[in-house]
Amino acid sequence: MSTEVESGGGSDEPADISKREAWVMAARPQTLPAGAAPVIVGTGLALRLGEFAVLPALGALVGALLLQVGTNFANDYYDAVKGADTEEREGFTRVTAGGLIPAAQVKRAMYGTFGLAILLGTYLVYVGGPVIVVVGLSSVAAGILYTGGPYPYGYRGLGEFFVFLYFGLVAVTGTYYVQAVASVAGIPPFDAPLSVVPLAAVVAALPAAGLSSAILVINNVRDRETDAEAGKQTLTVLLGYRFSRVEFCALVGMAYVIPAVFAATGWGLSALLPLATLSGALDIGETVLERTDGAALNPALEKTGKLLAAHSVLFAIGLALPRFL
Repeated sequence: MSTEVESGGGSDEPADISKREAWVMAARPQTLPAGAAPVIVGTGLALRLGEFAVLPALGALVGALLLQVGTNFANDYYDAVKGADTEEREGFTRVTAGGLIPAAQVKRAMYGTFGLAILLGTYLVYVGGPVIVVVGLSSVAAGILYTGGPYPYGYRGLGEFFVFLYFGLVAVTGTYYVQAVASVAGIPPFDAPLSVVPLAAVVAALPAAGLSSAILVINNVRDRETDAEAGKQTLTVLLGYRFSRVEFCALVGMAYVIPAVFAATGWGLSALLPLATLSGALDIGETVLERTDGAALNPALEKTGKLLAAHSVLFAIGLALPRFL
């Protein structure tokens, strides 16, 4: 699942945008790495432990991407109707607030996309049983309630917590779970124990969780002033820039400590492959530690999305590689 994570952009797109271009903007394809990253990591771990199953892996990937797009539609719609998106906002252009697509159409697209995710989820429920019902429905609810409903948690300082939970722990372990259940003969899906998920899957989820949450931290640092004016109480609004910068460093730092932990505990030196992205992380960190403006942080958001994708692919390869050597 996903909650709002934005990358790149700026609010200076031309006014003569076509309807098709507007829908692409609303879907925000540049955020899709955040949906795919934990699935890639979970699949890499499944390959290493001999639990890989192609159809459940593909189902988890497509489902995660649909949840990401549905959440993007939800954020675009609800932030507009709640007044959080204003002309002063320095981030990626929102199609609802910008008048590019009518609010009712964006809302229908949100429900339609989540509906497709639920439809696909019936296959994953068939594979994984009732655990996937809970995962799927709670992911949809989290996507809507980030900015929607009477008590949107993204407006109450809980955005990073839910991104960490669903982009990391739930997505990686859920991806591993459906493959493990599908690949082990003799386990009926509705009797499948959670014990098929090893502790390693939980730990492997932490880098994707941390980097996904770091994207949201950058977003909140950039939007602190406009969020405060709109009554959107993010952690950055509540606790300030200094706290958010410490939080950012901790989240990104964890993404580089965990591969070292795997390498040191018998998973092989290939687990260190994500360290090849460290220089990029340091470059982004320098920007976040010094700047608060959209001109600097919008490119940092885009770079962090790419960092998340590269780190996750390298981590998945690093986890799986020893099995094939």
